[in-house]
Amino acid sequence: MHYFVYLDEFGHIGPFVSKHDQRYHSSPVFGFSGIALPVNEVRNFSTFFYELKSQLLSFEIHRDGADDSKWKWEKKGSALYTVENVEKYFDLRVATNRIVNKIKFLKGFVFYAGIKKDVPSSAPKPDDLYVSVLRDVIRKLDAHFMKTDSTFSIFLDAVDSNESGDKRKFRMAAIKVATAEMFGSDPKPSLLEPPYQLESHLYQNLQCADWFCGIFNRIFCFRVSRTDYADCACFIKYFGRRLKTVIKTSIFHRRYYNTMTGRQVQ
Repeated sequence: MHYFVYLDEFGHIGPFVSKHDQRYHSSPVFGFSGIALPVNEVRNFSTFFYELKSQLLSFEIHRDGADDSKWKWEKKGSALYTVENVEKYFDLRVATNRIVNKIKFLKGFVFYAGIKKDVPSSAPKPDDLYVSVLRDVIRKLDAHFMKTDSTFSIFLDAVDSNESGDKRKFRMAAIKVATAEMFGSDPKPSLLEPPYQLESHLYQNLQCADWFCGIFNRIFCFRVSRTDYADCACFIKYFGRRLKTVIKTSIFHRRYYNTMTGRQVQ
């Protein structure tokens, strides 16, 4: 079986001190998350997600004048999955659980790979962090698909021409990292091509991956910094048990993990 893997980032690539620090306050975690679907179910799930999104967010779609172009209207996971929205809107919680159930029914799965970031004085360079976590994703997925005699392709959010130089550099690094993993000294045969880059507003399944990033960002912020993110406990309360039924081949490091050396850096 061949799988399409839709991948996006959660958290923030830069250093972190605390939620209230004037400079380093973005996020205590960084990682990738997404969904993996059997290729013969990709259209099925895309249609399901489009219809669910259109119904769940019909008010916003109409407000934005996008009723006739819902197929290219996008709601970012970081904006949708706020503490306020999850606590307030029952329909959002139901829709999220429906998405999880659908992925499981279609024999797909949800996954993540991430880390808790170090304080600025000992934090790795952002590009080293990005590459290390992305290697984790590729290696974990390859190991999983090797066991099931399957192959996979990765789809990432495309480089935006308006993005900063650093962001463009990180996204292009994804191609180089994947190629090195495919053809290096320990090749990853299950990955058929380096990641494809897509315009997320045109691809429903990539938008869904971004929604899971919104969830996992909150969950891991709470797990690594409960004082700063106590209010994010609601994400585990409402989604934790059901997510466990569909998560596979995932990992979260409490310290920076260098995938080149295979060591956690103290």
